Amino acid sequence: MSAMKWILLVAGALALLVAVLALIGSLLPREHRATCRARFRASAETLHAALADVEGYPAWRAGVKSVQRLDPLDGKPAFVEETSQGAIRYVVELDEPGRKRVLRIADDALPFGGTWTFALAPDAGGTTLSITEDGFVKPALFRVLARFVFGFHSTMEQYLASLSASLGESVTIERVE
Repeated sequence: MSAMKWILLVAGALALLVAVLALIGSLLPREHRATCRARFRASAETLHAALADVEGYPAWRAGVKSVQRLDPLDGKPAFVEETSQGAIRYVVELDEPGRKRVLRIADDALPFGGTWTFALAPDAGGTTLSITEDGFVKPALFRVLARFVFGFHSTMEQYLASLSASLGESVTIERVE
């Protein structure tokens, strides 16, 4: 078989693979929900302070290069986070110190979006922090990758691991849903 036939055969196989993955992705739901939680020795107030100090994220969050506060969006605090994957703009939808914080991705141009809800609950001298992602993935091919390659929990797990390391704690991270 000539080199050109091999090239065409490989290109055709790759195109077929992409088409099959896109078809599978189109059958997956656009929306998803995932939750992770961990129990910290730190108080709810200490954890909330770390969550609310967005300018401090680069010091402890893996992958965050910089954070810049923005003018409020619809009267709500906003910031942009720069990571190795690019910039993501967030708005703080709800902030109840020591109890709950909700961040929403505020950029319709991204191929994904949704909210992260941080729920803090006192727990035997410490605090349980749960993070729930109510998200969506627009492109069908990205849905396949998000579901079967990256997973919906991986970013939350990394977030909780980074937070625990910054506090000098070692936590067990549990996937709830």
